[in-house]
Amino acid sequence: MIRIVPAIDLIDGKCVRLTQGDYAQKKVYNEDPLEVAKMFEDHGIKHLHLVDLDGARQKHVINHKVLERIASNTSLSIDFGGGIKTDEDLKLVFESGAKQATIGSVAITNPDLFESWIKTYGAEKMILGADAKNGKIAVSGWMDVTDVDIFDFFAEYQKKQVKYVLCTDISRDGMLQGTAIDLYVQLANRFPDLNIIASGGVAKADEIDVLNEKNIFAVIIGKAIYEGTITLKELEKFC
Repeated sequence: MIRIVPAIDLIDGKCVRLTQGDYAQKKVYNEDPLEVAKMFEDHGIKHLHLVDLDGARQKHVINHKVLERIASNTSLSIDFGGGIKTDEDLKLVFESGAKQATIGSVAITNPDLFESWIKTYGAEKMILGADAKNGKIAVSGWMDVTDVDIFDFFAEYQKKQVKYVLCTDISRDGMLQGTAIDLYVQLANRFPDLNIIASGGVAKADEIDVLNEKNIFAVIIGKAIYEGTITLKELEKFC
C-alpha cells in the first residue's frame, strides 16, 4: 500500500503553500502547524513531510522549533527538509525529532558532504530530494535550475546506497492539475530498488489509486488537502 505523506510548508512558523515554488505566491492556511499535524493524525495518517521554506531561502535551518513541537506532541514520523546545509543543521534536525531528513541542494553542490551524512546516519535516515523542471534538477528552494538530468542524478546516487528519493515536478506543484504519473512510473521502472516518493500537483484521490497500482512507494499531498480537492476521509483507506 502506498504511503500517504501530507505536507506542511513553513514560513514564519505558519502553515503555508506556494504555487510552483514561488515565494510571491504564498497562501497561509493555518497559523498553527501543530493543529494541522494533529488533524492528520486524527485521520490515521502516520507520516508528515515538514518543509522549512524560510530555511530553504536563507540556507540554514530556521523552523526547528516547529519540528520539535510537532514531534513532541504527535506520534507522526516526520521527514524534514529545507535549509539543511551543514553538519550542525542536520544534527539539529534529528535532535528536534525528525525521523528522516530530506536533502536536495547539498546533494548537488556538495556530494561529498551528503555521502558523509549517509555513512554517519545511515541510508534509512536520508531522503534524496530531487526537484525537477523539464527533467533538470532545481536547487535552493527551486530558484536555480541546473543542467543535471534527473535520471542521471538518481543513477549516481543509487550507487552511493541511497534508498529513498523524493521527486517533485515543479511545473505541477501547487497547481492542482494532476501529478506527473508518467515520470514516477518511469523512475520506478528504471530504479526498482529505490523507494520513489511522488510529489507535486496531486489533485484527486484517484491519482493516488493509480500511483498505488503502479507500486509507487509514497505520495506527498499538500495543496489538495488544504483546498479540499482531496479529503482526509478519502485518505483513510490508504492508512
